[in-house]
Amino acid sequence: MELFNKNNTLFPTTYAEVLQRIRNIDPVKYSSTRNYINGEVTFLSPYISRGVISTKFILSEVLKKGYKPAQIEKFIQELAWRDYWQQVWISKGIAINTDLKHPQQPVSNHYISTAIVQASTTIEAIDSAIESLYNTGYMHNHLRMYTASVACNMAQSHWKTPAQWMYFHLLDADWGSNALSWQWVAGANANKKYVANQDNINKYCFTAQKNTFLDVPYEAFASLPIPEVLMDTPEIKLVTPLPKQTAVTINPNLPSCIYNFYNLDPLWKKDISANRILLLEPSHFEQYPVSQNTIDFILRLSKDNIDNLQIYVGEFDTLVSKYKLETLFFKEHPLSGYYQGNEDSRDWMFDVQGYFPSFFSFWKKCKKQLTY
Repeated sequence: MELFNKNNTLFPTTYAEVLQRIRNIDPVKYSSTRNYINGEVTFLSPYISRGVISTKFILSEVLKKGYKPAQIEKFIQELAWRDYWQQVWISKGIAINTDLKHPQQPVSNHYISTAIVQASTTIEAIDSAIESLYNTGYMHNHLRMYTASVACNMAQSHWKTPAQWMYFHLLDADWGSNALSWQWVAGANANKKYVANQDNINKYCFTAQKNTFLDVPYEAFASLPIPEVLMDTPEIKLVTPLPKQTAVTINPNLPSCIYNFYNLDPLWKKDISANRILLLEPSHFEQYPVSQNTIDFILRLSKDNIDNLQIYVGEFDTLVSKYKLETLFFKEHPLSGYYQGNEDSRDWMFDVQGYFPSFFSFWKKCKKQLTY
């Protein structure tokens, strides 16, 4: 089954359809229903993560509809979380690949439970969400937290491998948001762990399960043994299926715009004549592997929205030297720090940058820039 055909309703790939999705946002309903699996979520996360649109652009379009920040503060906060995780990533760099604030405890393994990978945890809502993740590349945020809690706090797996597994399958794969959120759940980036019992899952996922390993009061979690179903934790291998390299054609009289996994902005430098190259570096995808579904998604986004974009599978330095590129443009990103050339800033919602130890210390500064 082709996930990303023209009739796909979950994640269409033309810019016009993305804009229509932004126009359809109901930020008031979002605020009151977002935690439920049938809530009024925006389904915009893959386009934000791939750099097709920015949080700043979404906020601007929503405010143009006449909403006041006081009406939709929760919606704005959730957008701000994305910028917050990016600011932490920019500030801390590769340190986000390790326990950021506290060592995760207890940790009995550095793998991931077979039951999670095979969607057989026995928690119906989680298993269904994992199967959907494999098919669609999407998982509701609440289910991400539930899955992370089972992996880290029930199976006692260190957060990194399970986080890599989820990143691998997500169309909205963003290592900063993903890694730091998993650490938050595991207590490595927060002052306490996040846990959810079966009643909580039943409430937000409309299930009615009883007598599961999560069907306990919250005070019981601290002393629960690893459930038998989660104990098998073999090593998993995640490999990115990159397309084969073909030659690109370069006009030496034009500058070159370098796109990548985190920048597929169709409006970026659109008004200039340039060589446009989607750079897919094997070294990047070896460290941060993604699935065939995700590769297909970015290739379709590229084809549908950026004219004359050529694909180069290879390293940045090799591209520059092989084709003697001189004037280069690219967008800032923590994983592009070694690029050479002219760096453009990303679009941030607020003029608040740097490291903040908590989201709400960050949000306090951001909120001052809104007109209530």
